[in-house]
Amino acid sequence: MTITHISEAQSTSSDSPIIEQPRMSVIGTGYLGATHAICMATLGYDVVGVDVDENKVAALQSGRVPFFEPGLPELLRTALDSGRLRFTTDFADAAASADVHFICVGTPQAKDSPAADMQYVDAAVSRLAAHLDRPALIVGKSTVPIGTADRLTTLVQEIAPAGTAVQLAWNPEFLREGYAIQDTLRPDRLVFGVSSDWAREQLSRCYTALLAAEVPLVVTDLATAELVKVAANSFLATKISYINAMAEVCEATGADVSLLARALSYDSRIGGRFLKPGLGFGGGCLPKDIRAFAYRAEELGVGQAVAFLREVDSINVRRRHRTVDIVRDLVSGNLAGARIACLGAAFKPNSDDIRDAPALDVARMLQQEGASVTVFDPEAMDNARRAYPQLSYADNLVEAVLDADVVVLLTEWDEFTDANPEILGRLVSSRRIVDGRHALNADAYRSAGWEYRALGRPEHPATAVFLADEPLPVALSA
Repeated sequence: MTITHISEAQSTSSDSPIIEQPRMSVIGTGYLGATHAICMATLGYDVVGVDVDENKVAALQSGRVPFFEPGLPELLRTALDSGRLRFTTDFADAAASADVHFICVGTPQAKDSPAADMQYVDAAVSRLAAHLDRPALIVGKSTVPIGTADRLTTLVQEIAPAGTAVQLAWNPEFLREGYAIQDTLRPDRLVFGVSSDWAREQLSRCYTALLAAEVPLVVTDLATAELVKVAANSFLATKISYINAMAEVCEATGADVSLLARALSYDSRIGGRFLKPGLGFGGGCLPKDIRAFAYRAEELGVGQAVAFLREVDSINVRRRHRTVDIVRDLVSGNLAGARIACLGAAFKPNSDDIRDAPALDVARMLQQEGASVTVFDPEAMDNARRAYPQLSYADNLVEAVLDADVVVLLTEWDEFTDANPEILGRLVSSRRIVDGRHALNADAYRSAGWEYRALGRPEHPATAVFLADEPLPVALSA
C-alpha cells in the first residue's frame, strides 16, 4: 500500500472505535451509486442502496440494472444472491443498518446558470443525517464545488442526533462509462479527503482489498479531495479541445490533424490518450463539471485562473456545428430533403448515456435544416427516443443507412467501425461518409468509392496510408 500525504489531516479527534468490516449504505443508485453498491458487495461488504425513486429501487432489487454498463447485470445478480446487497427507499433503514454512508447523488448543471445544482446532495445528506443517532462516517463521492464538504459537515452535525460523532470525508470517483467495474475494483488511485485520523482509518477499512493490492492512496484535506475530480476532468477536456483546436487550424491550412495527433503522441511529455480529434466530448461529467468549476472559481475570486475553460467549452461546441457544415457541403450546400444516416446516439460507445451527447446534437441540427435524419445506436435508442422524439430511428444498421445520401459516424461503436465499406456502399444512395470520430479507415472507404470527410482532415490527403498498422474493417453486422 502506498500512502501519499498531500497535507496533514486536521486535528479533529474521535473516540469512536474503528469498525473493521463496516456495513455500508450508498445514497443514490444512479450510474455511480449502483455501480459502487454492487462492487462493494462484491468485495464482501454488507451494502444497502438507497434511492427516492421507487421504480429504480424495485428494478435493482429484482436484478435489473436501469442503464447499460458491460458486466454490471451479472455482478448485480451475484451480489443479490449472496445476501450482501439490497435496496430500499427508507433512509431510517440505511442509518440503522450501516456504519459508513456513501453519497452518490447527481450534481447536474443548474437550470439558470453554469453552477452545479446541489439540491439533491443537500436533500440526501439532510434526510440521512436526521436518523444518525450513533457515530458514523458520511463519505461524499459526488462531484461538488470546493467548500461543499465543510458546509455539509456543519449541516450534518446540526441535524444529526449524534452531533459531532458523525464525520464527513470525501472520496471522489473516477469512473469511465463502459469501464466502471474495472475503475471501481482496480482503480489507478484512491483519494481520501479527511479531517481526522479516525475518518482516514475508518474509510481505509472500506477498501481493505484494494489497499492490500497496493492501489496508490492519496490522503488530503477535504478541499483538495473535492478539487481532484474537477481538476482531472478539466485537464482531460482541455486536452481534447486542444487537438480539436488544431483541427480547426488544419482545416484552414490543408494539414491533417490525425497525423498531427499521431506525431504528437510519441512525445512522452504529451502522450496519446485523449489526444483524439473529432466531434468532442459530451456526457454527464466533463461539460457540466468544467462549467461549474469556472463558475465556482469566479465565486472564489480566482475566475481568471480558469478562464481558459470557457474557450475549451466553446471549441468543443464548435466541432458539432462544423460537422453539420461538412455534411451540408456534401449535399451541395442545401440539407433540405437530404437523407442523412446518423450512426450513434450515446455520447460514447459501451454506454446508453445521451446526456449532452454530441451525436444527438448534430442529428437535431441536421433535422432543423430540413434533412431527413435517421438515427441508430446499439444501446441508447430508448433514451434517445424519449429525449428527441422528433427524430426518426432505425432498428438496425442496415435500416439506418438504406438509401442514405450521407452517412455520419457520430459514436464509434465497434458495429460501425467494423462495417465493411464495400457492403455498406451497396445500401446507400450515395457513397458519402463523414467520420465524426476519426474511427474509420479512410483509405479503405476511399478504395471502395466513398467520398470520405473528417474534421481536420483534407479532402484529398497527400498521405497514402492512414494508421496502416490497424486492421481493415472486414464485415458489416446489422
